[in-house]
Amino acid sequence: MDLFDKLQGRPGPLGEFTSDGYGYYTYPKLEGPLGPKMEFDGKDVIVWSINDYLGVGSNDEVKAYDEEIAKEYSLSSPMGARLMTGNTSEHEKLEEELADFVHKPDAFLLNYGYQGIMSVIHALVDRNDFLIYDELSHACIVDGKQLAMAEKYVFKHNDIESFEKQLERAHRNARPNSSILVVTEGAFGMTGDLGILEEMIALKEKYPFRLLVDDAHGVGTMGKDGSGTGTHLGCHEGIDLYFGTFAKAFALIGAFVATEERVVEFLKANVRSQIFAKSVPMPIVKSARKRLEMIRNNPEWREKLWENTNMLRNGLREIGYNVLPAECPVTPVLTKGSTDLCQLIMRKLREEHGVFVSGVTYPVVPKGTVLIRLIPTAAHTKEHIQQTLDGFEAIKDFALGSVSVEAQKKMTA
Repeated sequence: MDLFDKLQGRPGPLGEFTSDGYGYYTYPKLEGPLGPKMEFDGKDVIVWSINDYLGVGSNDEVKAYDEEIAKEYSLSSPMGARLMTGNTSEHEKLEEELADFVHKPDAFLLNYGYQGIMSVIHALVDRNDFLIYDELSHACIVDGKQLAMAEKYVFKHNDIESFEKQLERAHRNARPNSSILVVTEGAFGMTGDLGILEEMIALKEKYPFRLLVDDAHGVGTMGKDGSGTGTHLGCHEGIDLYFGTFAKAFALIGAFVATEERVVEFLKANVRSQIFAKSVPMPIVKSARKRLEMIRNNPEWREKLWENTNMLRNGLREIGYNVLPAECPVTPVLTKGSTDLCQLIMRKLREEHGVFVSGVTYPVVPKGTVLIRLIPTAAHTKEHIQQTLDGFEAIKDFALGSVSVEAQKKMTA
């Protein structure tokens, strides 16, 4: 059978949405300068779907600096992979500063977050090892698991009993040269809850293993100094490999893994996506250093982020919405309904109230469930929050299930 013909018969769970809903529900175009208010479909909207937690991406000082360094270096420099011709003092300084920021001995710069953690997982374990991961791990961890040659065990989300069972299983099946790598997230980006890091780390005394924490949503936002979820929970020392991305709080491309110096040395020689890929361009490296410096020197950004988060959540709860008990800024609103309801909520808020939100249904969440995820940032204002709450108030009858499915379909038509 022809490969291309076969592809038409298996569009995947998102296939129908990327065809019929292209440009609106999937691949929407948010245009104009990055910020809490942008243009969508020819209209100004308040945006709650961008992970620029600290407002760094719209900061005037950052934008001016980016323009200056892009003129100086261009996006071409340095050329080649770091292993060969793409290493510079700036890359090494950024790694030193990142390691210091997250309180680890050393760090390794990576081109991308998604690609980076896949490659790190792949490099760390071999066919004699065991890889144990949370069932709600991000797709990048799942794909990294697929690449890894180790035996894989999954535990129920944040369930310490399920986790310990998998540890017992791994130790029971271990050979003399077997090792165990556990992978979880610091802050889960869809549900907003934190990984049970303290409880997991406590089991190290009983079952030796190494812990890799993907803290994409926690770096820059969690902990008194922004150094992540481990710091926030008071168990950062128990994290063996700390993974952070620039795609959220830094509003940039790139990532890093911070750990012991001997492990960084190993990764430098074995992370294939870095060995065989062009080095991170100099303007991005310099901008990452600038953004890190500003994040460290402006703790009031985190304070504003949490002020806005609490105002939004409290307002939604007062209206009557079920806001999940998230522990990081991610604000998930859960209601009952179908894909039609999810689309209706998004369309009504965007078209009638100037509020851009993103929603998900099955298979991301269980059937019959709609999850609307809002991402507060330090750049949002009280006026933005109030307009958003007014919009949610206006649609609550059908969003909360007071309107029949038949009436909902008429609204969608």
